[in-house]
Amino acid sequence: MTVLSLAGVSLRRDGRTLLRDVDWTVRESERWALLGANGAGKSTLLGLAGAVTHPTTGTVEVLGRRLGRVDLRELRRDIGHVNPRHPLRSPLTVTEVVLTGATGSVDLVPRWKPTPEEHDRAWELITLLGMQARAEATWPVLSQGERGRALIARALLSEPRLLLLDEPATGLDVAAREQLIEVVDRVHAARPALASVIVTHHLEELPSSTTHAALIRDGAITALGPAVDVLTTANVTEAFRHPIRITQDDEGRWQARSARS
Repeated sequence: MTVLSLAGVSLRRDGRTLLRDVDWTVRESERWALLGANGAGKSTLLGLAGAVTHPTTGTVEVLGRRLGRVDLRELRRDIGHVNPRHPLRSPLTVTEVVLTGATGSVDLVPRWKPTPEEHDRAWELITLLGMQARAEATWPVLSQGERGRALIARALLSEPRLLLLDEPATGLDVAAREQLIEVVDRVHAARPALASVIVTHHLEELPSSTTHAALIRDGAITALGPAVDVLTTANVTEAFRHPIRITQDDEGRWQARSARS
């Protein structure tokens, strides 16, 4: 079943072309990686996938609904979006942060009370992501890695069919990064039908559960398809305009090294 479909999509803003003739389809159970250099168009493309922006030309369908013909606020409730720059400033607990996923708000909505079912689902997700011991810890005292796991739980609370992770390892040290990657793999194992897209600059940040990949350069897709076919030395070198040697270890994790040696 198709979860996301872009056909002939271009996006121009302030006289600049940010995306050019993008065709891309994401299906149920597929776990995509979207990679490219800074300014390549990754975040712009994710904005379309998350029903945040509209294309200038072409069509975007998310969960069977075409952008421009649907209430975006309603559609976004069915999309889980993880942004490490989540603008929360209130001292909410981890449990409360996860529960804001029910309302799609940054903070708790005044006079709103979660249902017992929402409370149960929040605790199930907190457990899945290994945050039980921190359930009552407040946002200001959480590490960046703990915040990332809380935000993944928050994104999953509404039981979305599409999960978008926008550079979720930003600001993490190597231990926190590995914990986050393990969590993403755990989510994929627990919810096999869930489609996901993870945006990153670094192949080392990709979970082994990644099934597909797309490379983008200057707003155009240069390669897409099964990850083992796309994440090659030749394709990554072209996308990043630098000779990069790509290897994959026995556990399915990728590494990138400069090919100039």
